[in-house]
Amino acid sequence: MSFIAFLVLGIYTLALIYITIYCLMQLHLLYHYRKNRKQAAAPMIPASPAVSNVPAMMSVGQETSDHDLSSFPSEDTPYEWPFVTVQLPIYNELYVVERLIDNITRFDYPRDRFEIHILDDSTDETAALTRKKVAEYQAKGFQIKQIVRPVREGFKAGALRDAMPYARGEFIAIFDADFLPRPDFLKNTIPYFQDEEVGVVQTRWEHINQEYSLITRLQAIQLNVHFTVEQAGRMRGDYLLQFNGTAGVWRRQAIEDAGGWEADTLTEDLDLSIRAQLKGWKIQYLEAIGSPAELPAEMNSLKSQQFRWMKGGAETAKKMLPAVWRSDLSLRQKVQTTSHLLASTVFLFVFLTGVFSVPLLFLLGELMENGFRMNYFAFFLIGLLSVSAVYYVANVIAIPQGDSVFKSVIKFLFLFPLFLALSMGLSLHNSVAVIQGYLGKSSPFIRTPKFNIKSLKDSFSRNKYVIRKLSWTTVFEGLLALYFTAAVLGGIYLHNTSFIIFHLLLALGYGTIFYYSLRHLSMK
Repeated sequence: MSFIAFLVLGIYTLALIYITIYCLMQLHLLYHYRKNRKQAAAPMIPASPAVSNVPAMMSVGQETSDHDLSSFPSEDTPYEWPFVTVQLPIYNELYVVERLIDNITRFDYPRDRFEIHILDDSTDETAALTRKKVAEYQAKGFQIKQIVRPVREGFKAGALRDAMPYARGEFIAIFDADFLPRPDFLKNTIPYFQDEEVGVVQTRWEHINQEYSLITRLQAIQLNVHFTVEQAGRMRGDYLLQFNGTAGVWRRQAIEDAGGWEADTLTEDLDLSIRAQLKGWKIQYLEAIGSPAELPAEMNSLKSQQFRWMKGGAETAKKMLPAVWRSDLSLRQKVQTTSHLLASTVFLFVFLTGVFSVPLLFLLGELMENGFRMNYFAFFLIGLLSVSAVYYVANVIAIPQGDSVFKSVIKFLFLFPLFLALSMGLSLHNSVAVIQGYLGKSSPFIRTPKFNIKSLKDSFSRNKYVIRKLSWTTVFEGLLALYFTAAVLGGIYLHNTSFIIFHLLLALGYGTIFYYSLRHLSMK
């Protein structure tokens, strides 16, 4: 029995060590984010005779507001903006495609300097709606076309790859169907390409339906971390960043130099980002420029999105880590990039920590008889404190919610434990995705359905894209909710509350995931 006890303790401890290292790497990014926060990208203006009295490129750290873009020339100035191709890859976007096209045509970029390509892989009524919209805007003088591939291979990456020969732009702006970029998007991003080393300009995602439900609020908490501490922290620490697949602009030369879009991972955006940066291209991240988008409001849609991100992250890590370590990057850049590419793997260790904590609870007595002490785990609190600091800065300081400081803090203290519970509840689902990614198991690109959810008045219950199939992982999530509920009761029975908060969060997380998965499956 002693061997089994120490084996369980060893697995639990190794998983905790991995999670703690991950949290400390996040804290390292927070250090760069806060230390170099004055180095946020200053507004750029086009270099032209019409504005020769203003420097073409403001120095990093210059005291100015990222939102002060009054110095941009209007369409009446002699400056000739570069030609841009706006690509909109879509697949069965019945509820949002018209909204998307209407929004893109509102760009205040000179109309003769950009074209719109809808890369339409749709197999339903979306294709007809797109044709109608394209004809409408062609009649109004827009350079817009619907591109339909004869053979739909490679999912989104394949659509982007196959559309490149049709694109005339020196720069390629990409938007997913649920995004609503503001009219000044191109004028706010294109000037950063005056730096000839910049291959990508990425903007921050905003959330148009953040307040719709608890599910959307908790998603926003996580995404706010990525689009503040992670992205800006990596840029300010001189680490590799990533293009997020949408709400950004590529220099066409950078795409071609890096080898183009490849469909051998589910995260073609991360894959191309790493390949481009290894070729010497830089990614300019603009934290101050937001691009509104719709968050998944339905649990099974969220899970499909998470599966794609987690599995694709593992596939990209497997594909690109050897190249990263063979590259000329510095050791610290290689270590941070490794942490970046292995980020999805943390869910596997969260899952192991949870599962093995239950037998450990019942083996503690025997372990303590052999000299083990519970204060052994105190060291790992540094991980919880680190990740708490990261999420606090991202969601209270970096992105004010429009409330008073007191109310923002109280809201954070309420939502953050729920976010931890939800993350734990997703760990089985995401672990399956990660394992499949590393094993090379092929699976289809399951898109995240868009429902045109913008306010509390909107509903997705009658949406044709709602996933109605019960998965085996959902069944096991229900069983795990019972497993951790039993662990809570067991701890109370044994008068050992060492794990009770952890097990309560796990029971709540798996129970919530299970409940909403079933509820949203049955909604009509």
